Amino acid sequence: MTAPLQPESDSVLIEKMMAGDEDALSLIYDRYSAMLFGVLIRILHDSQIAEEVLQDLFLQLWRKAGQFDATRGSLPVWLLVMGRNRAISRLRRRTDRAVTEDEVEVYANTFLSSENLENEVSRRDLMEKVREAVLQLPAEQRRTVELAYFEGLTQTEIAAKTGSPLGTVKTRVRAALQTLKQILDDRKTRQPGRL
Repeated sequence: MTAPLQPESDSVLIEKMMAGDEDALSLIYDRYSAMLFGVLIRILHDSQIAEEVLQDLFLQLWRKAGQFDATRGSLPVWLLVMGRNRAISRLRRRTDRAVTEDEVEVYANTFLSSENLENEVSRRDLMEKVREAVLQLPAEQRRTVELAYFEGLTQTEIAAKTGSPLGTVKTRVRAALQTLKQILDDRKTRQPGRL
């Protein structure tokens, strides 16, 4: 009996994409598109626009695969950050939303994990650990993070929705992300090879 083949790592697939291998892109798409689509839907509340953003995201990955730097974070986190930023950009372009450039700080509050998520079990495990870490945040910070990262609101929109000053919202987001990073780093240190 032969052992099952191990799936190729993200970095191997990226290298193949850089060499023009379309099958490598298909494998990455199969691996991460459902997760990304779920995040895009939560932000955009429109499946057609979410599909367009998802297509654009993978087209950019195909064209610019060499820009991915595994030393700065994992591929799924990189894709999530890019997808979130693209979704917020799409929201800004909608005529029914009056959002200015100053209101969206696209990269300012993004943190990356070095965890290499190569299969659905690993992604679920990571999401559960992130959920647990978010639950450890003070209530105000947790609500602010949920509004920013799961509902796609800008910091100005969060301030308006919660009735908090913009500076307070910015401080809560920054403190929450620092706390989350510390919690996840502590877990990674306690469990070598795991987040």
